Amino acid sequence: MLKGARCETAKCAMERKWASAPPGMHAWRRRKAGDYGIRLREKQKVKRYYGVFERQFMIYFTMAERSKGNTGETLLSLLERRLDNVVWKLGFAASHKAARVAIAHGHIHLNGRRLNRPSYLVQQGDRIAVKPSERSQKFVRQSLGEGAPPVQPWLQLDAQSLEATVAALPTREDVQIPVEEQLIIEMCSR
Repeated sequence: MLKGARCETAKCAMERKWASAPPGMHAWRRRKAGDYGIRLREKQKVKRYYGVFERQFMIYFTMAERSKGNTGETLLSLLERRLDNVVWKLGFAASHKAARVAIAHGHIHLNGRRLNRPSYLVQQGDRIAVKPSERSQKFVRQSLGEGAPPVQPWLQLDAQSLEATVAALPTREDVQIPVEEQLIIEMCSR
């Protein structure tokens, strides 16, 4: 009854036979991704998850490359240690973007001091607290009440005082996204 007269014909947009095809006029030409495409997708997946641009990502890659140990695991550990990621993992913000905004607006204190850099890398033993103003406390309590994710094993949260401590540095097992870091290293090492 609500369909137009066009839906009586084969040109009906609701019941097209190509509805499951990807967009674009040459969708049937799409091929299987090559080696470069697979590596690029893995890199883009990590960049989008942590919300970093190419220049920042390459800085983290350089840091990971210069450090001792496995470069891929170190890269993921560095990205996991970003302050905006830690604030989101603690449940102080609803998303990565909300965590960035909360940090930039001064709602989060690190070791008793205001810090407005979301890209700051936390160290073991750092204390992350919410600013002692009513507005900041209300913002974080609302975010914690919305069903915060379970706290990571490398973080310790005191929900009553809205403080957290970095108990240890994150390892590869603490990174929850399904990504093959070896493909990223191969992509960036070219």
